[in-house]
Amino acid sequence: MSFNTITKITPFAEKIKQPLLKDKITVLQINLGKKCNLACSHCHVEASPKRTEELTPEICEQLQQLISKFPQIKTIDLTGGAPELNYGFKPLVETARKYNKEIIVRSNLTIYFEQGFEDIPQCCADNKVRIVASLPCYLEDNVDKVRGKGVYDQSIRAIGWLNDLGYGTDEDLILDLVYNPPLPTTKNFSLTAEQSKLETAYKMFLQEHFEIKFNSLLTITNLPIGRTKFFLKKQGLIDDYLYFLESNFNPITVNSLMCRNELSIDYLGNVYDCDFNQMENLPAKIPNGDNLTVTKLLAMDSLDVIEKVQTASYCYGCTAGSGSSCGGALS
Repeated sequence: MSFNTITKITPFAEKIKQPLLKDKITVLQINLGKKCNLACSHCHVEASPKRTEELTPEICEQLQQLISKFPQIKTIDLTGGAPELNYGFKPLVETARKYNKEIIVRSNLTIYFEQGFEDIPQCCADNKVRIVASLPCYLEDNVDKVRGKGVYDQSIRAIGWLNDLGYGTDEDLILDLVYNPPLPTTKNFSLTAEQSKLETAYKMFLQEHFEIKFNSLLTITNLPIGRTKFFLKKQGLIDDYLYFLESNFNPITVNSLMCRNELSIDYLGNVYDCDFNQMENLPAKIPNGDNLTVTKLLAMDSLDVIEKVQTASYCYGCTAGSGSSCGGALS
């Protein structure tokens, strides 16, 4: 779809005609830091090998308290940067496993080949970690353009390594891959491909060429945040892209938005409604208007202290077409 004029974006809260209310919290998504061995062109976190920000021992201990204190938490979702590269990764995995939580690690796969991190695949298998790994295309050239030369080859080798440990075949060892569409360079925008059809294409290609397996493919829309936002601004496309997302708003997706039942926590212990709000520095608010932190959650002895989700224009990225979340399509 192409746009010749820029139309004012409708505020998201106005579009849904009511506040976006928080549900009972069942997911903690924790960003362990911005350190990463890659610097992907679409990264909304703006992570790279040059970044040094990471979790502190104090915040790590508070997060372990949260995990142990609240049985309502079903899932601990670890992200970064490369989460495995940042402080607190193993302690949080071990604590989550001790309290029988689902553990998700959002991995770039290439971290397994960095010196000192060769034990990560076995650590994940031992703790029944669900690995959600970025592979923005099943073709080598497209992946390396986005993530760096040689990343595709290492990713394929890493998936084979995980398969050898039982990932993709053992029901307790789940390996999901993540697809991000290419960043647009013209106004001929398009929605993310249908998740189920793209998953079939991925599985056929990877099985035929490499004899490797995975469980599910998750399709995620590029939100205009971080490096994606900078790229769109440089191309003069950001307003048109936002309008495209709004014009494809799907109200069916709203009830399933990930921000409704999760807390996103940064390496400093600040709390947000979602990972995207975290990167845009839009903190979660408690009813008195104060910003929420892990320290306050522990003091208040409750996870359910937020009434309304903080929204912004990029929320249309999660509600366009079939919807988009850290768990893939919503409808």
